[in-house]
Amino acid sequence: MDRYLVFGHPVRHSKSPFIHTLFARQTQQELEYGLAEPAVDEFAHALRTFFDQGGKGCNVTVPFKEQAFTLVDRLSPRAKRAGAVNTIKRTDDGVLLGDNTDGAGLVADLKSHGVTLADSRILLLGAGGAARGALAPLLAELPSELVIANRTHTKAQQLAAEFHDLGPVAAQTYEQLAGPFDLVINSTSASLQGELPPLAPALIHTDIAIYDMMYGASDTAFISWAKQHGARQTMDGLGMLVEQAAEAFTVWRGIRPGTKQVLRELKRNLGEI
Repeated sequence: MDRYLVFGHPVRHSKSPFIHTLFARQTQQELEYGLAEPAVDEFAHALRTFFDQGGKGCNVTVPFKEQAFTLVDRLSPRAKRAGAVNTIKRTDDGVLLGDNTDGAGLVADLKSHGVTLADSRILLLGAGGAARGALAPLLAELPSELVIANRTHTKAQQLAAEFHDLGPVAAQTYEQLAGPFDLVINSTSASLQGELPPLAPALIHTDIAIYDMMYGASDTAFISWAKQHGARQTMDGLGMLVEQAAEAFTVWRGIRPGTKQVLRELKRNLGEI
């Protein structure tokens, strides 16, 4: 049976095996999907061993995405642009192809919630790997402006300069930010610690869309904060998780699974509904 894994550290909390098992059942694909949690300095060896033993493909999550970028034989255009790999496929001729499905998953989830990206003014919080993966797909939707804000301003400036050829992207400090924004995306990991980016409450208004890439069984700290200040449309990253997984499944198997039923099952699994 074809074998797939998700590599991460930690990764025991991952919902990827649950999601891909449902995708396989839905599309009548025979595969098994498991977890791998190598030590941070043993990822390269673990990855090589998995594919040497016949593994067909894998997902890669924190903290290995940038390292995976350097370990594959070939990169997809979107992985090359993102500078990070979250999906690897072993091709029929043994080549390890690195891809990045995060940004495509984000855009698909935003659209499924009815968020308009064209001609919108978007604020992206954070300048790490999650932000890098999101930038090209977001700019491809032709927003009027995409502003990056990060605690370390030089990182936001570097990211804006790197992606400036794709559209109107700029870097600002948190203190410089001035609304109105149509959409705010939190790509930082602050919610994992129950913390908040230093965003002024005045930037939140009733018509703004708030998206946190993190997710949980209840509202993240950022979503709770945004609701308290009047945001009516808030979304967590659970849908992005499912959509990027569907994109990865398509890369591996050549068939695209449906996501709505799987998302419902995942929410039920988390105790959300």
